[in-house]
Amino acid sequence: MGRMIDRRQDTGPAPYDDLTPEHLLDAIETTGLRPDGRLLALNSYENRVYQVWQDEGPVVVAKFYRPGRWSDAQILEEHAFALELAGHEVPVVAPLELAGHTLAHHRGFRLAVYPRRGGRAPELDDPAVLRWIGRFLGRLHLVGAASSFTTRETLGVTELGDESRATLLAGDWIPPDLLPAWRSVADMAIDAAHAAFQRAGDVRTLRLHGDCHAGNILWTDDGPHFVDLDDARTGPAIQDLWMLLSGDRFEMAAQLREVLAGYETFYRFDRRELALVEALRTLRLLHYSAWIARRWGDPAFPAAFPWFGTGRYWQDRVLELKEQVAAMSEEALVVD
Repeated sequence: MGRMIDRRQDTGPAPYDDLTPEHLLDAIETTGLRPDGRLLALNSYENRVYQVWQDEGPVVVAKFYRPGRWSDAQILEEHAFALELAGHEVPVVAPLELAGHTLAHHRGFRLAVYPRRGGRAPELDDPAVLRWIGRFLGRLHLVGAASSFTTRETLGVTELGDESRATLLAGDWIPPDLLPAWRSVADMAIDAAHAAFQRAGDVRTLRLHGDCHAGNILWTDDGPHFVDLDDARTGPAIQDLWMLLSGDRFEMAAQLREVLAGYETFYRFDRRELALVEALRTLRLLHYSAWIARRWGDPAFPAAFPWFGTGRYWQDRVLELKEQVAAMSEEALVVD
């Protein structure tokens, strides 16, 4: 059975209330493009992304950044990283420089325009595909390690774990009868994640893609290309590798061996980071629930996640975190 969620955290207008089709077209025209009026909304909850047809010229993709999430400096640092990668022939979709800039402003919104690049989901059960992706990730990290972010966020237990727990406990998101169980297992999970980072030791951090799951890798006959560096941040290399893995620990170890066979052609992987795989998975799960809570004032979120706040949802989260606590107590993956 559903329950009413306390919306006390939802103050002010929704972030995209003013982004009407007319506003969209006006904003795109400020970049120097001439849209012909045809727009196609693409699947994105965090930002608003549209395929845009022009009177003349190719179809492009316009990305409107969520107000208040990133500063201009953080967005421009993401763009600079994408352009740096593209300059080293790492296959990423980088923003177009239009009217001398990659970031445009219009009536309170920031937007960037990208070339349209198609592709299909990679076949991650194919060892050759894993090695190919590994080679490109090795090249991406080789460039990422050459310099540092100065404004982008850092990935860690505090940012994704402690702050997510605080967000969820501050609102009326978790049903009262499940709150003690969730709080207890969340505390254990975050403590175990802290311990995993301590076991890994002083591993190197670098500029990352940050959200390198299969949905952000598009495959063509010429191989993969990476999209959506919106979560680019500083962190350990394993963050860009673990989301390619699935199945039991033996299957994941076999998959990671294939990825590293390609990866280490270009960049050395520190095996100590294997202690972080389940900790990072745990932090992603906590962050996902907190992300929905933080975005609840956007009407797209209650419509897309109507089960958020129900007893069934939080029962599943309690069981999920218990499984992660157990997983973090096991030995790390072993990769030859």
